[in-house]
Amino acid sequence: MSSPKFSRRTVFGLMAAAGLMSSVSAGAVFAQEFTKENPLKVALVVHGNLGDKSFFDSAAAGLERAKADLPVEVTVIEAGTDRGRWEPALADAADQGFNVIIAGTWEMNGFMQTLSPEYPDAKFILFDDTPDFSGGAFPNILAITYRTSTAAYLAGYAAAKISQTGKLGEILGVEGATVVEFAVGFEQGAKAANPEVEVTRAVAGSFTDPAKGKELALAQFAQGVDIVFPIAGGTGIGALQAARDEGKLAVGVDSDQAEIFAATDQAQADVIFTSVEKKVGDSLYTAIQQTLDGTAPYGSTLLLGLADGAVGIAKNAYYEKLVPAEVRAEVDAQEAKIISGEITVDTVMQ
Repeated sequence: MSSPKFSRRTVFGLMAAAGLMSSVSAGAVFAQEFTKENPLKVALVVHGNLGDKSFFDSAAAGLERAKADLPVEVTVIEAGTDRGRWEPALADAADQGFNVIIAGTWEMNGFMQTLSPEYPDAKFILFDDTPDFSGGAFPNILAITYRTSTAAYLAGYAAAKISQTGKLGEILGVEGATVVEFAVGFEQGAKAANPEVEVTRAVAGSFTDPAKGKELALAQFAQGVDIVFPIAGGTGIGALQAARDEGKLAVGVDSDQAEIFAATDQAQADVIFTSVEKKVGDSLYTAIQQTLDGTAPYGSTLLLGLADGAVGIAKNAYYEKLVPAEVRAEVDAQEAKIISGEITVDTVMQ
C-alpha cells in the first residue's frame, strides 16, 4: 500500500517545533501546558477490537488509569481485523491532531515508521516491537518491548511440576519474536522443573480465530497434554474454552485472565492456574507519565522484564489453590534467581 498524503498539522499549538525534537525540552513544556482543562490528547489505535481479555484490553486499561490520574484525554480507535484499515486508522489519528499516538506489535511497526516523519511534532509510542533507531532515526517514537520469557519461565516451571502427564502444550498466534519470546521461556522453565517434560508447540496463524485455538487445544489434549499455554490473543480464548470443557488446566497470557473471566465464567476462571502477565497497561501509563514530565526517552527502545515489574505471573487465589505450597516456594526461589542474574533465561529479543 502506498503511503497516504498527510497534512502536517502542528498538534501542539504555539509550542516551538525545535523544543519538541528533544524529549526533555518537550516534556518540560508538557508539564507547563497540559492540565485537566487542557489535556494531552492521546490516541490508542487497536489493530483489532477490544474484548480480547488480554493484550488490547490491558493497553486500554492502562490508558484509562492515565486518564483518571493525569491531565490526559484518551481516545481508543478500533481498526478491526481488516488489515487494509490499519494504516489509514493510524494516519487518521495523526491527522486529527492527537499529541501522542499509540499502537502495538510488529504488525503496526512499519506503518508507524512511515508515518512518524510526516508528523515530527507528534509523539508516537510503539509497544511490543521496535524500529531500528540507529543513526538517530525516528526521534519521535518511543518503543517498549518486554522480556516476557523471564515470566513465562516461572509459569513453565510451575506447569511442569503440577502436570499429571508430563506433557504441556503451547498455541502461538504467529511465530513472531514477541510471541516466541513467551514460548522459549516457558519451555526453559518447564525443562528446569522436569527434564523429561514434553512440550508440544502449535501455530494458529491468527490472533482472532477462537475456533482455531479450540481445535488446536483439543488436538493437543488428545495427545496427552494436560496443561495448555495459548499465546494467541483472541485465538487463545478458544484454547482456554477447550481446557474448561475438557477438564484440563491452562496458563493465561498478557493479563490475569482468571480474574478477568471470574465475573462472567467461573468455570473458565477455575482452570487458569496462573497467567504470564505482560503489563502493557502499566508500561503505557508510565510512558505517558514520563512524556508529560519530560523523561520519556523518545528515539530509543525500553526493554522491560521481571526485574522492572513489567512482566510477571499471576499469584492469585487460583494459583494458591492449584499449585501446592512447596511448588510455589520453588517458583519464588526461581524468580529471585532470575532477578539476581543467577539464572539466565533464554530470549529471542535483541
